[in-house]
Amino acid sequence: MESVQERLVEFSLEAHDLYLNKSVPHLEGPPEPLQFYRDWIGPNKPCIIRNAFSHWPALSRWTPEYLREKIGSKMISVAVTPNGYADAVAGDRFVMPEERQMSFSSVLDIIEGTVQKTGVFYIQKQCSNLLQELPELVDDLEPHVPWMSTALGKSPDAVNFWLGEANAVTSMHKDPYENLYCVISGEKHFILLPPTDRPFIPYGLYQSAVYQEQDGGEFKVIDNVDSHKVPWIPLDPLDPDMERFPQYRLARPLCCTVKAGEMLYLPSLWFHHVRQSHGCIAVNFWYDMEYDIKYNYFQLLESLSEIANGSS
Repeated sequence: MESVQERLVEFSLEAHDLYLNKSVPHLEGPPEPLQFYRDWIGPNKPCIIRNAFSHWPALSRWTPEYLREKIGSKMISVAVTPNGYADAVAGDRFVMPEERQMSFSSVLDIIEGTVQKTGVFYIQKQCSNLLQELPELVDDLEPHVPWMSTALGKSPDAVNFWLGEANAVTSMHKDPYENLYCVISGEKHFILLPPTDRPFIPYGLYQSAVYQEQDGGEFKVIDNVDSHKVPWIPLDPLDPDMERFPQYRLARPLCCTVKAGEMLYLPSLWFHHVRQSHGCIAVNFWYDMEYDIKYNYFQLLESLSEIANGSS
């Protein structure tokens, strides 16, 4: 199987040399749908789009004062962890956050520092929580991105709202969605790796568990005893353990910062790790990818990578 690994390495290096960008390009305005499909969706390449939602009232309205007045009393789902890492490998477990129901104002109190609580708080429930939990905010933006909906011939499957502390980190993973990530205030910091770098990205199978805060304020890891093991990436791209994961030396991550008023197009199946400035607010649109040639192509790459890594 050594030849399979060698071919995968060559394939990844050729992808970087022949068509992948060495940094994330910027577009200065919303694109034409067909041109965007040809230049970015089809080739599966990320870009940052400026001035794509400058007409949204949310950019000027979504201050803490406005949000308190508009939705302060609303009960919403909040992820709480001891260290900011939700849905991440911790030791030999894949640990998910404790999910709490809290008023929006109480979350703002924590973020603004007027109330002290144990743990790191992040509004990050990815179930179209903007539409489901916070419909009062929909009039401050659009429920879809018109040129993206035209390019794909469909509406988004989910529209998510994000707000959290600076310590809240999204561990490295991939999603089967075409993703438009819009930063309303603050900034987001992304580490991106293309699907062709899959041979260099380690996976493991982990017992599923959740964090649960105890009466003394400490967090305990509670196993989900009836669940299947979860495949996840144990590597932290901020501090990669090269002795444990030497193949990651061959990966070529792209780092980018998405500022307020900017939109990141994150193609389906790209690996990504996300950090943020304190109190950053963002909205993202997930469009379900077409399970066509692109999907089958990357599924084949996934299978070959598993074979090659399992034989090393």
